[in-house]
Amino acid sequence: MSSEPHIVVVGSANIDLTTFTDEFPRPGETIFGREFHLGFGGKGANQAVAARLCGARVSMVARVGDDLFGPATIQNFTARGIDTNHVRITKGVSSGVAPIFVDSAGQNRILVVKGANDALLPADVDAAEDLLRSADCIVMQLEIPLETVYYTLRLAREHGIRTILNPAPGQRLDLAELADADYVVPNETEAEALSGIHVTNLHEARSCAVDLLRNGLRRVIVTLGANGALLANEETLEHIQPYRVDAVDTTGAGDAFIGSFAYFLASGYSETESIERANVYAALSTLGVGTQSSFVTAERFEAAWAGR
Repeated sequence: MSSEPHIVVVGSANIDLTTFTDEFPRPGETIFGREFHLGFGGKGANQAVAARLCGARVSMVARVGDDLFGPATIQNFTARGIDTNHVRITKGVSSGVAPIFVDSAGQNRILVVKGANDALLPADVDAAEDLLRSADCIVMQLEIPLETVYYTLRLAREHGIRTILNPAPGQRLDLAELADADYVVPNETEAEALSGIHVTNLHEARSCAVDLLRNGLRRVIVTLGANGALLANEETLEHIQPYRVDAVDTTGAGDAFIGSFAYFLASGYSETESIERANVYAALSTLGVGTQSSFVTAERFEAAWAGR
């Protein structure tokens, strides 16, 4: 197994503004929350941090604003050992922010204001081409312009670089463009947005995954939260069991899955074992509060994996 695969994340960096409350307010209602936390987030940044904590060498291709949050975001990457040579500050634009609301059951509701993330364009990908061509795996999400996602997928396919696309936040996409991705990894809501097929259980997830394969996708992994994950490709349709925990906060669990899956896959583990390991890593992230702050070290993961 490769000890330090190179993961490049082309994606978003946000500041998370997390409020904990016993219940969500109704329209027009004001209620008191229990706690507030400000932290570093964004799906791309979260996935980069998860991959780094697992043991990968990680580079980020991103844009931040010229506000207070921009330099702080770059400093956070640097402190975590993530390469920031292709993280650019965008003049006159705010950094991305994500107000997050978490109820007493650990469920969350999230708004995302993309800010500088929307300025990450194909020209930034071209500027980072040498870096991308050195990657064992490129990871993307949808908090940056779709044209940039599609452009990166095409470039990676042209050069034979493995790609993982997390189609989040969920939206309708051009499935023909997604055919360039090696892995498309949605949750239930995102899978429904891609296919139009309602996904609330394993049976519906199977129908959705088969439909996506018929429409040209190479490999689909539908993450099912507490029900594990479903792997679908030309050869198999396999349900990978979850790792059971009593979740405190599910915010960022999907990002923990993606980042760790990229690491395990690039390290040489099989698809199935990579998903099994990512299920454990993602479950462990729900035992803490927040996104990056809840992601565990490789040592913590290995202890849980050995004792599962």
